[in-house]
Amino acid sequence: MGKRLLDLFCSAIGLILLSPLMAAVLVAVWLQDFKSPFYIADRAGVGGRPFRMVKVRSMIVRADQSGVESTSASDPRITRVGHFVRRWKIDELSQLWNVLLGDMSLVGPRPNTLREVEQYRSAERDLLLVQPGITDISSIVFSDEGDILRTSSDPDKAYSELIWPWKSRLGLFYIQNMSVRLDLQLICLTGLAIFNREAALSRLVRLLRQLGCDSQLCAIASRKIPLQDVMQPVEQQ
Repeated sequence: MGKRLLDLFCSAIGLILLSPLMAAVLVAVWLQDFKSPFYIADRAGVGGRPFRMVKVRSMIVRADQSGVESTSASDPRITRVGHFVRRWKIDELSQLWNVLLGDMSLVGPRPNTLREVEQYRSAERDLLLVQPGITDISSIVFSDEGDILRTSSDPDKAYSELIWPWKSRLGLFYIQNMSVRLDLQLICLTGLAIFNREAALSRLVRLLRQLGCDSQLCAIASRKIPLQDVMQPVEQQ
């Protein structure tokens, strides 16, 4: 109940306070090509049930039909305004509407596509026990996801091998430790990561250790070692 009240309060206040910023960004996106400034994506919610997730469009129209699902920082499908929108995470703010509707929570495992959910290992099915969120632990750890994929000739393969296994494991760790207090801490760290990623990661690792996180997962969260040098979680192999 406390989590839902936090979601309702923050999403309603956020939509009101951020409406001028959102209006300006939506107009800027529309002026690029006079197409809808919104991107509506089908995602898996609680129990795997699909819902329509609302995002500010940061890519060209029908970019999702290119056959490439992962997005690197140098992806040519990203528009000029889209680079700004993605850099400051403005494309995620529209999901406050999904939070208000009850499709999502402020904090929770990031929602995946229906196709990705079909590929879940048995342990990953637990990610569907809670509402997906606008942010979570992995959103802070992999806030540079686009840069990780920048030099890859196959972004989807790089995402699947380097990022997905850890995002799932971090999501499962959140579910095991979820609380309103943790949600508030992760919301604050998400905001900090936009302006000072190193400080956010340092504080996040301390928080994870306090919660009893194992050394391997803390090492990943610190991002001080190359992802290629860390063995994948056993449940993901």
